Amino acid sequence: MSLEEQVNADIKKAMLAKDPKALEALRAVKASLLLVKTGKDSKDGEISKDAEISLLQRLVKQRKESAEIYLNQERQELADVELFQVEVIQKYLPEQISEEEVGRIIEKIIQETGASSMKDMGKVMALASKKLAGKAESKQIASIVKSKLT
Repeated sequence: MSLEEQVNADIKKAMLAKDPKALEALRAVKASLLLVKTGKDSKDGEISKDAEISLLQRLVKQRKESAEIYLNQERQELADVELFQVEVIQKYLPEQISEEEVGRIIEKIIQETGASSMKDMGKVMALASKKLAGKAESKQIASIVKSKLT
């Protein structure tokens, strides 16, 4: 079952359950999928798995940033809505791995590439981002690579 089919099925479930919060989050995912699907980069209206994962990660990141802004402005009720949407969207992402596991994978990549300084960060980041796609956030990967290379 593709991501789009899964989201459509979950929209139907949310409608039947009369769950407006989940419905709002799912409709946002569906709208983003449709935008990517009909965009100029899409081939034959199909979306690759990698594009789906990056789309979902972007949606999660946007909502986390919005929630942080709302919390800074002491708007807890709006932050709660954003954080609930994060939970709904994360159900479609692959299981996130722990920071220790990310560190071990990055160390292995550093050994394979022979990276020794910050000059090699781009090379390490490219391989780490590809290997950890959907399993860890880019921000987390970058901070761990920086700490390992310095």
